[in-house]
Amino acid sequence: MGGGADPGHPADPGRCRRPGPRGEAIAPRAYIDAIAQTLARAGEDRAFAALALALPTEGYLGQQRAIVDVDGIHAARLGLRRTLARELNGAFRKAYDGNRTDGAFTITPEAMGRRALKNAALAYLMALDDAPARALCLAQYQGATTMTDAIAALALIADSAMDERASCLADFADRWKHEALVMDKWFAVQALSDRPDTLDRVRGLMEHPSFSIRNPNKVYALVGSFTANPSKFHAADGSGYAFLADTVLTLDKLNPQVASRMVKPLARWRPYDAGRQEHAKAALERIVGTASLSRDVYEIVSKSLAS
Repeated sequence: MGGGADPGHPADPGRCRRPGPRGEAIAPRAYIDAIAQTLARAGEDRAFAALALALPTEGYLGQQRAIVDVDGIHAARLGLRRTLARELNGAFRKAYDGNRTDGAFTITPEAMGRRALKNAALAYLMALDDAPARALCLAQYQGATTMTDAIAALALIADSAMDERASCLADFADRWKHEALVMDKWFAVQALSDRPDTLDRVRGLMEHPSFSIRNPNKVYALVGSFTANPSKFHAADGSGYAFLADTVLTLDKLNPQVASRMVKPLARWRPYDAGRQEHAKAALERIVGTASLSRDVYEIVSKSLAS
C-alpha cells in the first residue's frame, strides 16, 4: 500500500500521484477505477458493495509482514482512504444521497444494504474531514432514526476534531446511560479513535459512572477495543503496553479469567520492531514479577516471554 516513489522520476500515468502522509504515491489508478465501478454498480447489491468498499484492517495487513510496520501501515491505509475520498468524492456523495431513506425502520435485506452502503460512503467522505462532510455527518447523527446510523455517525465524529464532538458524545451518553449494551458501543467508538489523545480518553473513561472494571463487558468494550486500535495500543513509546499491564494487574485481583483474556494482545509482542518489543517485554516482566499473580495470567505471560 505504501511503496515509496522517487519524486525526481517522471510520473507513472498508471498510478495516482497524490502524496500520502509520508509523501508516498498511493493507489494504483486501476484500484481507484475499480472502486469507482463498485460505486457505479452498487445498486445491484448494496450490501456487497459496502463490503467491497472496506479496506483491509491494519491488523490483517500486519499479519502479512514478518515485522509489523505499525506506523507505516497506519499511514498508508489512512492515505489510501483520503486518496479515494478525493478522487471519488462526487461518487461517494451520490452513493450517500441515493441510499438515504425517510421511511420507518426496517430490517429487510434491501434496507440493511442501503444503510451499510450509505454509512460506508459517509466514512470515506469524512476521511477528508472538510466542512461539507462534517455537516453531513452531524446532520446524520442529529437526525438518526436507527442505532446503526447514530453509531456510524458518532464513531466518525469521535474520530474527528469537530467542535461538536464533545457535545455529541455527551448527548449520546445522556440519552442511553440506562442501556448497558448501547453504552458499550459508546465506550468502543472512543477507544477505537485515531485521535492523539485516545489513551488519555480511555483512562478518563475508566472513571465514568457507566464503567465498572468489575463488569467484563465494560472492560471488553473499552480496554478490549483499545487493544484492537493498532496505532494507539502499539504506540512507539510503549504507553499502550504500560496501560494494559496496569489494567491486567488490577483485573487479576478481581477476575483472573478476564485478566488472562485481556493480557493476550500484549503477549503477542514478537512480530514487532525492536523498540516495541522492549517496551512490551518490560510490561510483561512487570506483570510476571508481581506477587500473588493468578495462575491464569502467569501461564500466558511466562510462556510469552519464554517462547
